[in-house]
Amino acid sequence: MQVDFYQLGRTPLEQVISAISQRLLVERKRLLIVAEDENLLGRLDRMLWDQGATSFLPHAPSGGSDDARQPILLSNSNDAPNLARNVLIADGQWREVALTFDRAFYLFDAATLEGARVAWKLLAGREGIERRYWAQDEQGKWVQKS
Repeated sequence: MQVDFYQLGRTPLEQVISAISQRLLVERKRLLIVAEDENLLGRLDRMLWDQGATSFLPHAPSGGSDDARQPILLSNSNDAPNLARNVLIADGQWREVALTFDRAFYLFDAATLEGARVAWKLLAGREGIERRYWAQDEQGKWVQKS
């Protein structure tokens, strides 16, 4: 199980989520995006629809009749009716349930940095868990720091 910690800085949350989502779709993998804040989920819903004049990222907010068919599902719940094996934590609040997925993307910013540090320490040395920490360099490129 892999947990990727992404420290947000230069690039807005929405752009990071878009890039991760696009990469997973190309790999034909499903994704559950989790956040407690309904306003954040609404912003992400609009952003995923508006990927330019010729494309969008297929997704839906959870609670619909087609949840099981969605490649990307936005939810305030940790349930994955779309059978996603990848979870993206968008609100910076670590959830232990993320460890039940094959891969977790944990996005955090300055406001949620302390919680990310605690999660990093809690996962240290746990069998079967590979942690990776990503931050952006001065040019905005994501670099693995640990």
